[in-house]
Amino acid sequence: MKRRSLPVAAAFAATAALLLTACGGDDSSSKTSDEIAGADTGTTGKSPSPAATATASVQRPEVKLPEDVTNTFDSWKTGDATKDAVLADASRRIDALAYAITRGDPDEPVLGFYYKDDALLGAADWVQEFVKAKKSMTGETRYFKPNVNVYEEDKATLTYCSFEGEAFVKDRKTGKAEKTPVTDNSYLLYSTRLEKSDKGVWQTAALNSERGNDACTP
Repeated sequence: MKRRSLPVAAAFAATAALLLTACGGDDSSSKTSDEIAGADTGTTGKSPSPAATATASVQRPEVKLPEDVTNTFDSWKTGDATKDAVLADASRRIDALAYAITRGDPDEPVLGFYYKDDALLGAADWVQEFVKAKKSMTGETRYFKPNVNVYEEDKATLTYCSFEGEAFVKDRKTGKAEKTPVTDNSYLLYSTRLEKSDKGVWQTAALNSERGNDACTP
């Protein structure tokens, strides 16, 4: 599979700074949220991970994160069955990338289950940057303010925020976390486009992110 470098790849190798574009794609301030159509971000409040609660007929691969890696999803349910299915697979996609990073495997099959097209290339390339730098990840990332727009039967957009102030790059050999201070750049706004596969899985086909966006910062 041919991979394309992410704009942040060189910066990561040089600084080992905050991780997440680790949720899976482009972290470029020049790519704003309106490049992928979506509604305004929603409300906060905590709810269980939809990956654990949503029902689905499709048999999905098991993804178990290490004990020191946690993804928390706040208000990640709407009560609408279709929107909740989108959110469930989006959360599984986020877990899948963390899983591939901690395993150090850019060709981890679970990535292709939840990503496609440019988003898949970007996710695999980002995992490869961790592998080359001999790094992994640790800590907790919180995802909040999701907003879903199902604009066709098999197409949707999703915007959401993340807080990475308690998630860090970790040296793979020593296990030491490279902690960084919390700033506005610890908050990201993600804009994604998803397409429903023939198997019924909502796959992320495009993903942009912007650090320090006012929609996500306190």
